[in-house]
Amino acid sequence: MALADFIPPEGQRRIADAITDAERHTTGEICVHVTPRCRYNVMKRAVKTFNRLHLYTTKRRNAVLIFIAYEDRKLAILGDTGINDAVPEGFWDGEVEELTRYLKAGRPVDGLCAIIARMGERLSYYFPGERDDENELSNEVTFDNGDDEDEDRNDDYGNME
Repeated sequence: MALADFIPPEGQRRIADAITDAERHTTGEICVHVTPRCRYNVMKRAVKTFNRLHLYTTKRRNAVLIFIAYEDRKLAILGDTGINDAVPEGFWDGEVEELTRYLKAGRPVDGLCAIIARMGERLSYYFPGERDDENELSNEVTFDNGDDEDEDRNDDYGNME
């Protein structure tokens, strides 16, 4: 299944708009990445994707990645060090549970838009919006075809520079 089958172009636009809206209230940066497969550890794959997309380059280290492997029905939410230092452990557990319900119901776009809005609200408490804040990362959904998945067996989590 291609990305457009999982999230059609109109859905991708809705998600990008949801990210734009959510980021109006926070300096946090929200990113969504989709891949078809993740046969191994989903958090390890999310970390590698986080690093590959250079999400650690934000000024406040407050990017968050929503990572979905739709064919293997796996997901992870991963925050950068600035977020992880500021929020309690398990901060994203509720979002993972809610998004899982939407995905099981076959409503990925609705789920992502709802979760992104909630994430923006929650991030605004720790990282409130600022007048001169700039959008440091793209709001577009990113995608890979899973070709590098065999690398996921490697135990190296990357450096999250």
